[in-house]
Amino acid sequence: MSALEELPIRPELRGKSPYGAPQLDVPVRLNTNENPYPPSAALIADLAASVSAAAAELNRYPDREALALRGKLAAYLSRTGGVQLSAEQVWAANGSNEVLQQILQAFGGPGRVALGFEPTYSMHSLISQGTSTTYVVAPREAESGFRIDPAVAVEAVAEHDPDVVFLCSPNNPTGTALEADVVEEVYAATAGVVVVDEAYAEFSHAPSLLRLLPGRPRLIVSRTMSKAFAFAGGRLGYLAADPAVVDALRLVRLPYHLSVMSQEAARAALRHADDTLASVDLVKAQRDRIVRELRARGLQVVDSDANFVLFGRFEEQADVWQALLDRGVLVRDVGLAGWLRVTAGTEEETSAFLRALDDAAPQQAAGDRAAAQRAEEAGKQ
Repeated sequence: MSALEELPIRPELRGKSPYGAPQLDVPVRLNTNENPYPPSAALIADLAASVSAAAAELNRYPDREALALRGKLAAYLSRTGGVQLSAEQVWAANGSNEVLQQILQAFGGPGRVALGFEPTYSMHSLISQGTSTTYVVAPREAESGFRIDPAVAVEAVAEHDPDVVFLCSPNNPTGTALEADVVEEVYAATAGVVVVDEAYAEFSHAPSLLRLLPGRPRLIVSRTMSKAFAFAGGRLGYLAADPAVVDALRLVRLPYHLSVMSQEAARAALRHADDTLASVDLVKAQRDRIVRELRARGLQVVDSDANFVLFGRFEEQADVWQALLDRGVLVRDVGLAGWLRVTAGTEEETSAFLRALDDAAPQQAAGDRAAAQRAEEAGKQ
């Protein structure tokens, strides 16, 4: 058998590693930002019946345009996003990553540039590489809570002249929400498309940026059903944009890219949206609990509008990650020096994480707590 390096793969892919969080069989898995609450019995029954009925015509290709599903997604966004949308303004694919890939296939490519603000979702750079799009970055500073200053963003656009700009609200892995003026000023500064990745929008205190779509034909807002909808295994991502953007993506999509099963399952999930999304408040409560508890331990915590929390700072975050894993709790090392990310789980999972952390990094937590107390006392003098 040949080794990978012996194959004639593209030069820019040599030495790269596939994307993927560890999938380990441990008692508490808090590393991939999934909704910890499974689908309701009513949804499971509806899904089973819908898929069973659709199976009778598996010998036929699915609806190539997924119009029925896109109509249901448009109705959901119109009800919750503060803007009226039609099916022609919505596109769907196999997870938000395929949506992002199609955007880069249509608007990126050789000789074109995508701009991101890091730390951010690592798939933006990986999909850029996979589509031969040059990926450039502007930094988010920890001292500012990893927020984006509009002036800094506009300066980065002027420097790199990107064809695609990626903005996340809330941002992964920091949990930081965007102010609307960042999107407005970046959009005005570029002739390229601006992609606002709202994968975690349902968990945010901030209103959706979907309301910025009218009058901005190069603005795209992407979403996923993997998080709040507890549909990670269903693989359904979608976006809202001007109909011309959707037409551009139809040029690069694979024929019949969404299976009959995917479309039926997603429509069933949307029919039970209210029941499923009721779990969002439970997740947000555990997120806020994690923030409080970690700060009480003297750790640094980034304010989060998502269903996860970025915390630190550790001298060696990999050691803390391993110590937590040794105690049956899997969190995410996102490769950001000194920081780890934990997903908000159930109340029981959160408690298990906090116990494991106290056991795994007691000296770190104690040292940070003492430092925080000294800083507070100094501020009172």
